[in-house]
Parts: sequence; structure tokens; C-alpha cells
Amino acid sequence: MADTKREIERKYESEDSGLPDLTGVGAVADVLDKGLVELDATYYDTADQRLAAASLTLRRRTGGSDAGWHLKFPVAPGVRDEIRAPLSDSVPDEIAALVRSRVRCAELIPVVRLRSARDVRHLVDIDGGLLAEASVDTVTAELLIGKGGSTQWTEIEVELADDGDPAFLDRVDKRLRKAGVRPSASESKVARALEQTGGRRPDSGRRAKPVTAGDHVLAYVREQREAMLAYDPGVRRDVPDSVHQMRVATRRMRSTFRTFGTVLDPAVTTPIAAELKWLAGELGADRDQEVLAERLTTVLGGLPPALVSGPVHQRLDSWASARHGSTRGHLIAILDSARYLALLDSLDALLADPPLRKSAAQKPEKVLAKAVRKDFAKVIGLVTQALDDPPGEERDVAIHEARKKAKRTRYAAEAAIPALGGPARSLAKSTKSLTSLLGEHQDSVMARHTLRELSAVAHAAGESAFTYGLLYGREEARAAAVEADLPGLWKEIRTGMSV
Repeated sequence: MADTKREIERKYESEDSGLPDLTGVGAVADVLDKGLVELDATYYDTADQRLAAASLTLRRRTGGSDAGWHLKFPVAPGVRDEIRAPLSDSVPDEIAALVRSRVRCAELIPVVRLRSARDVRHLVDIDGGLLAEASVDTVTAELLIGKGGSTQWTEIEVELADDGDPAFLDRVDKRLRKAGVRPSASESKVARALEQTGGRRPDSGRRAKPVTAGDHVLAYVREQREAMLAYDPGVRRDVPDSVHQMRVATRRMRSTFRTFGTVLDPAVTTPIAAELKWLAGELGADRDQEVLAERLTTVLGGLPPALVSGPVHQRLDSWASARHGSTRGHLIAILDSARYLALLDSLDALLADPPLRKSAAQKPEKVLAKAVRKDFAKVIGLVTQALDDPPGEERDVAIHEARKKAKRTRYAAEAAIPALGGPARSLAKSTKSLTSLLGEHQDSVMARHTLRELSAVAHAAGESAFTYGLLYGREEARAAAVEADLPGLWKEIRTGMSV
């Protein structure tokens, strides 16, 4: 089974100068010599280096205390999550699944071999507690693809101990710089090896500044496509909030296709949008259940014990666990499906050869602003209808529809921010407030539906339904509060509209 480790480290050029004395840096009371370790790592990627382009590294390493397969995901500069699996001859299935959205049907092949002689030092405090591991690595790199090639270099690595304070690395950095040691120009060993051996240098991700309306829309689509790929491994690993964030990316992209139909040809984007809707629906099955379970558990936990009649906690926990287990297995199957991978391929094809229409070449200020205003006009109609409807099912439906259209306006405004600046940013902020308020109302509608189901099951089992009814009444009150707040917020948004 794979496990995860958060790795926080700094890399430096060494030029055979060795490790400066770090005694006295911060809480360092002693520097312990842990000897020389021989490491042998083979890095895997596709032939066109898709992992390297996404700053991911996959290696099979022998030697040292952590021999095995290591997959590293970037979190922030100098911070990576390392997924580890036991040593085997081929890429473990659980590791391969985590890069499937990048690799798809391509083969993972050896691309670089790195052999390192690692001279290890432990930086410890006065009690002998480990603060960080510092090492001087003498590296020999061999390119295993193309015409091959080899190179050598020496570098210093300083890795923070588990649960250590990242500020400690800043103090070490200051000492190293004072000693003439400079930070490494490469983000990883394999990136440096690819560059110095004649392999393809990983794409830096830098693109020309958007100029036309088409440039801006494509930049936003590209950003959401990348978000989908980035959150895919988190969904597979059941990382909190990853399902939600991946779902949001699909919705943003789908909304962009619909809003900017004068920029990207709907004949091409509509089929893709339909697949994005399918994926969002599959992701939502797990996410909606998660939100409801958290909401009901929180409200139930706030009740005095005297108002909790029967095994309500146990029944709610069983409902949440059963739903999560069944939807999670289905969701993993979706991410492994040919349909999902085909969707990712279609997004790549769209970005590689975008179906631009005439308006795409025009200035963004006019084209994007017009599209945003058109979306907002639809929100006006739906909110007005909701305010006119009497409380009840029709108003619930109108509020839900207004929320969906307000989200679309928000995403359109977000895409337009680089071109329109303040007015688009203000509208995005306002519509976010609106969707949050309307979302609270929809959550109440769904919570009441779930409470009715749980109450019926409890009643059939001979249990008291009193607490379910009490929670139902509180949800009704929360919905009524939203409906009371809506006119004031809506007036404020209409007054401030300037796009």
C-alpha cells in the first residue's frame, strides 16, 4: 500500500565546496555525521515527458532507508507531497492510477537514471531532536531516451524534519548564502538532468500575455483544464475538498463555453460541455452527500441531549458512511473510464487547435463585457421571479435556478478580470456573495428532503421521529432567513453593477 509524506526542502548549488558549518543556526546544537549513502534512482515518464511538464516526478529508487517507488506532487515552492509504494519491478497500480489523467494511454518508460553518493548530516537540537537533514549529493545522471547523454554535479539538500517549523529553513538559508552557497536553478534533480543531458527541458508554463478576446477565454479554459488534472489524484486519494474543487473546475469550463459562444464555436464546445456536465454530475454524487452529512451532523451536535430522541446520531452516521462508500467506489471507476479519458483528450485537442470565431480576434473589453452583461440579465430575471413567487416549492425552484445562473455570471466575470479589471472583479465578488446566500437556501431544501427520508426509515423501525422533525423545522427557519435577506443583497448588487 502507498503512503504519503509531506516533503519540505531547499536545494543549493555546491560546486564541491561541501556543507558549511550549521552549528548554532536557530536551535541547532549539534551536526551529526550519518555517513555516506549510495542511491540509485530511475525516473519514469511518457516519451513526450508529460509528468515533467506538470512538475511531477516518478522514480524507482534503491539504497537508503526509503527504497521503493516515489511519486512527487508539487504543493508550493520547496514543498511536495511524496506518495510511496514498496519496491517492485513495474510501476505499482496505485501509483499508476494517480498519474492516469496525465499519462492516459501512453506508456511510462525509464527516461533518466540518477546515481547519487549522499553525504548525510543530521541537524539536532540540544535534546537530540532532529530539526532537519542536510546532505551533499554527488550526482551522476544518464539520459535513457533519445541519443542519451550524461552529466555530473554536486548539490546540497536541506530537508525539514517531520512536523518541523518551515521558518527554520529560512535561517539555514541565510547561513548558506552567507557562506557563498546559492540556491539551485532547477526545481528537481530530474529537471536538471533533462536539461544538462540534452533531454527536453520541462515546459515552464509561461505563456504570452493575453491580448485578444480569444486569448483571454482560452487562458481561462486552460487554467480550468489544469485544475481538473491537478485535483484528479486528490479525488483518488480521498483528499478533503478535492472532489469539490475538481467539480468547480468542470463547471467553470462548461460555463465559459456557454457564455463565450461568440469566441469559441459552440459546434465544437457543446459536445465537450455535455461531457463536462456528465462528469460534474458524477462528482456531485459524492460531494453533495458530503456537504449534507456535515451540515446535519453539525446541527445535530448543537442540540441539547434532551432533544435527541432515539439513535439519531448512529442512523445519520450510517447513512453518511454507506453513501460515501458506495459513491466513492463508483467515482474511482469513472476516473478510470475510457469516457473520462476521452474527455481529457478532447480538451487537449481544443486547446491545441481552438475553434475560434470572428469575435475572438477583437479587443476583449467589448466582447467579454457584452457576454458578462448578457449572463447577468438572465440572473436579474430569475431573482425577480423568485422575489415575486410566494414561499413554497415554486420559489425554491426559482432560487435554485437563479443560483445556477449567478454562478455562470461569476465565472464569466472571473474570466474577464484580466481584461476588464475592477468592474469584473467587483461583479465576481458580488455574484459570489449571491450564490453563497442562495446556496444556503438550496442546502436547506436538500437537508429537509434527507430528513424526511431518515424520519420515514426511523418511524418504520419503531424509533421516535421527534428529533428529525425538530431539525426539519430549523432548516425551514434557515431558508426563511435567506429569503428575508435576499432583497437587500440583491438591491446592493444591482446598484453596484458596472460591467
